[in-house]
Amino acid sequence: MPGRPDHVASHVDIETPTGAVGVSAPALPSPRGELRRPGEADWQAVLDAIAGASSVDLLAHVLPDGDALGSALAVGLALRQRGVEVRVSFGDDPQVVPASLSFLPGQELIVPVSEVPERPELMISFDVADARRLGLLQAKAEAARQLVVVDHHTSNAGFGTLRLIDPLAPATAVLVDELLRRLGVPLDQQIATCLYAGVASDTGSFRYAATTPATHEFASRLLAAGVRHDAISRRLWDTQSFGYLKVLAAALERAELEPLAAGGRGLVWTWVPWADLLAHGVPPEQIEGLIDVVRKAAEAEVALVLKEDPDGSLRGSSRANGAVDVAAACAALGGGGHAYAAGFTSHRGVPATVAAFRAALDAQSAPIPD
Repeated sequence: MPGRPDHVASHVDIETPTGAVGVSAPALPSPRGELRRPGEADWQAVLDAIAGASSVDLLAHVLPDGDALGSALAVGLALRQRGVEVRVSFGDDPQVVPASLSFLPGQELIVPVSEVPERPELMISFDVADARRLGLLQAKAEAARQLVVVDHHTSNAGFGTLRLIDPLAPATAVLVDELLRRLGVPLDQQIATCLYAGVASDTGSFRYAATTPATHEFASRLLAAGVRHDAISRRLWDTQSFGYLKVLAAALERAELEPLAAGGRGLVWTWVPWADLLAHGVPPEQIEGLIDVVRKAAEAEVALVLKEDPDGSLRGSSRANGAVDVAAACAALGGGGHAYAAGFTSHRGVPATVAAFRAALDAQSAPIPD
């Protein structure tokens, strides 16, 4: 990317089922094949699309995290500076910004699903690896005259009409930074705050393997723009409701350690019933980080958290420390993601789902040699 350091490495966050769904487009290479980064023609096509649009709809995925919503709001603020009519949205019902992201600037740009046009002129999705992750906005995205996909997930099979997909970027916010540079929009404090929330979220506060010297250089530029990194870190990781603590305590009480799973490398898992969330007034998005507590178990290479939805389905989030590819295991259950972080959705109940995940792990995990 001319003018700024290359941003490389993969990242860790919660993934969901994969598959090319939505606007027809040639598929990108397999996550386990050669990874293709955006070329000059890709960037120019997106710049031309933005230049030719009188209004732009910017979408985060359902249950948005810092990278998805921060990226969308950063672009919204930038395009508003250029006099473009912008709307930011995400396809949840009810549509609730997570409390940990309530500090993000530009939230006045967020509109409900009903205010997004049925056939948008130009729509841009952020951090969305699969069109199904657009939730209630998927149909409108598929009907858009042009749909730009800005993403960094290795499991993105290539939907949309234009794509800026860099599987080597540590966060979608990094691609947004490059897009804003090419648009000629300088970083101000508000935009930088949104981007910092994105890159900090998807690098685990710069602790994950995704973090490179270039990642820190990016963060340095954001700090120079006036970002309050200490305040952002407190909101992202160190502030939770008392109800969350009760849900966490119950989840840890249910935790199981299976030292022989994953080829003898160990699996730690737990689950959160919907009834627990109701009892303590905790919204689903508030427990997305629970996996990062469970994965602390030193005896397990792999961690799994199953979160029950109101319809009884289970959303699985998994993590690995590097010796096991959880993306392959989750793909066997209809999901996908990264080698270090992946997910899936199951309708089989807790025991059967854990058994299926365990079998998928064992199928691709060679036993530790004696």
